[in-house]
Amino acid sequence: MSDHTHEHGDACGCGHDHDHEHEEVLLTLTDENGNDVEMVLVETFDVENHVYALLLERNNPEADGIILRMEEEDEEMVLYNIEDEAEWNRVEAAYNELVAGQE
Repeated sequence: MSDHTHEHGDACGCGHDHDHEHEEVLLTLTDENGNDVEMVLVETFDVENHVYALLLERNNPEADGIILRMEEEDEEMVLYNIEDEAEWNRVEAAYNELVAGQE
């Protein structure tokens, strides 16, 4: 299941129904240089009982997106890097299937 949470107009070509308003979910992440980067949560999807989030840089939509694992801790969602290569391969394959299904 995915949550489509970015804002755009009816003619954007994304294939989603825009009859209702979408709330933009913003997150601030810190990059490897210690700089804060504002990210937009574009979509979430499930892989083997885990939820993953696709994030895009808000002020640089041409930049590569990132996928992070979401886990609930103390009733809050926490994002984690995917460091296990086998897990990454499963997530990447699931994401590619998701994208292919939307085309």
